[in-house]
Amino acid sequence: MPRKKLGEMLRERGKISHQTLVSAIEEQAGKAVLLGELLLKRGLVTKQDLVASLEEVTRTSYVDPAPLTISDETLKLVPAKVARRFCALPLYLQGKKLTVVMLKPQDLVALQQLSFVSGLQITAKFGFREEIERAIERHYLGTEKSSEGGQDDSSGPRIEFFATTTKQRNLDAIKEFHADLLKQTTPAVQLFSRIVAEATSKKASDIHIDPQANGPVVRIRVDGILRDLTEVPLRLQDSLVSRIKILADMDIAERRAPQDGRLLVSFGEERRDLRVSTLPTQYGEKVVIRLLDGRAALVGFKDLGLWEEQADLLGHLLHRPQGMILVTGPTGSGKTTTLYSALNFLRSRNLNIISVEDPVEYQVAGVNQVQVNEKAGRTFAASLRSILRQDPNVIMVGEIRDAETAEIALRAAQTGHLVLSTMHTLDSVSAISRLLDLGVPGFLISTTLTAIIAQRLVRKLCECRHELPASADYIQAMSNAGVSKLRYKMYVPAGCAACDNTGYRGRVGVYEMLLFDDAVADVIRAAGSPANISDAARANGMRSLEEDGLLKVNLGLTSLEEVSRVLSFKDNMRPAPRNERKGKGPRFNF
Repeated sequence: MPRKKLGEMLRERGKISHQTLVSAIEEQAGKAVLLGELLLKRGLVTKQDLVASLEEVTRTSYVDPAPLTISDETLKLVPAKVARRFCALPLYLQGKKLTVVMLKPQDLVALQQLSFVSGLQITAKFGFREEIERAIERHYLGTEKSSEGGQDDSSGPRIEFFATTTKQRNLDAIKEFHADLLKQTTPAVQLFSRIVAEATSKKASDIHIDPQANGPVVRIRVDGILRDLTEVPLRLQDSLVSRIKILADMDIAERRAPQDGRLLVSFGEERRDLRVSTLPTQYGEKVVIRLLDGRAALVGFKDLGLWEEQADLLGHLLHRPQGMILVTGPTGSGKTTTLYSALNFLRSRNLNIISVEDPVEYQVAGVNQVQVNEKAGRTFAASLRSILRQDPNVIMVGEIRDAETAEIALRAAQTGHLVLSTMHTLDSVSAISRLLDLGVPGFLISTTLTAIIAQRLVRKLCECRHELPASADYIQAMSNAGVSKLRYKMYVPAGCAACDNTGYRGRVGVYEMLLFDDAVADVIRAAGSPANISDAARANGMRSLEEDGLLKVNLGLTSLEEVSRVLSFKDNMRPAPRNERKGKGPRFNF
């Protein structure tokens, strides 16, 4: 039997009216406040009635920490910063169980991290925010410097690493890492922490540690472009790589085979999921660390770079009960982010949404996410068969790689499911050719696919951009793209401290949306050529990737040189090549 929500419980008990509940929920929308806190603050319920209902809803008991005395030994089990982050206060220790009063006792992430930092099992009680925060300030007053080893935080927020497994060796390794970080006695520990902090502050998506004859070179990928960050002394190479492998729960003794691992990091308000990959090379192990930001899954369609009419159209297509939407493009073109934005748009208690991914990059509340495991036989195709027995409304397939997955996904879309997936093709029409090459019948494609979205990511011009009179190449490219409201001026990158002197800051998507109307479906059924399909789509208003990119150039969002770097223009549309600026960061000396 599903648990009742707090509002329903209070209403059924006659503590609040239906209208009061509706008004409170409307007031709560968009605010970082819990419903119970809001009702209590407004005097709409008594504390006694609220506690009784919350105890039944959360199935935990209430504790007021104000009158309690907590020992220093117990407080040391949970650092002050962790206590404040999760609004959680340790109360007492019984054996290997630590009792904690928390604002959200059902927050699994908070429980996991409290268990990690304390090394104990957590027994959660619930309390109210103001009571817990007052108790945290009172109990931790004067103890923070001793508990943190007197670390000077003036240089910036403290960086913290968290394990993603419950293996004791991994937990012990991270505890040791933090101890070394506080003592500032181990150069490899300091170096790795500063690399991650610097990469995070620069909004990097990846960190590359490339072994060289004279010592590793560290590079970061920012807005899709690799740039130098620092150089590592040769004497620190082995210890740096070993530390990373230990933290990511990898085998440090294995240096001849590639490995994969994972860990979590918190740096002030920034939080990242780090996916670590190693590869043996001539001069040692190369390490690549993907920095995943969970906020990427919450980006709206317009923030991705879709025009207003495209965003509205995509929303309309996602509300259809069945069909298939494919997102296509090369690696690094933002396909996964688009899919996660679609899942976030669809999230509802009325829908059963299941995804199968390799790997699961972001956790999305309300979505059942399945991780592919080839060794265990959990392939995309096998997972899809199992998912279809789970009564899904929406299915997200991370990638269509083979004929079996393609046919199962299309059959699912034909039989009452909305299916979202990706493919690696250069444009939308090429995705149709790819499906045909996989042996999918043309009639199944034409009757099942709803839309194909091809996309790329281009860097956005920083605010320091320069405005110049339009060049001949620029005017020619715009004319070829059919830009009607041509501005006889163009913007070029300049460079400032905010963009690391690259001239670009952030990225925006360039899109091509192929809708499967009757004209396009007829061409596919008649086995028409890609050119025929493209002509039919363009007759229905489809804008090509190149045209969409140049429209964004015309508005000054990006530059012609940047769009030309990402897209293949005709010779008379391509500007003269220009060397990429190199932004080299500071060198860390030890």
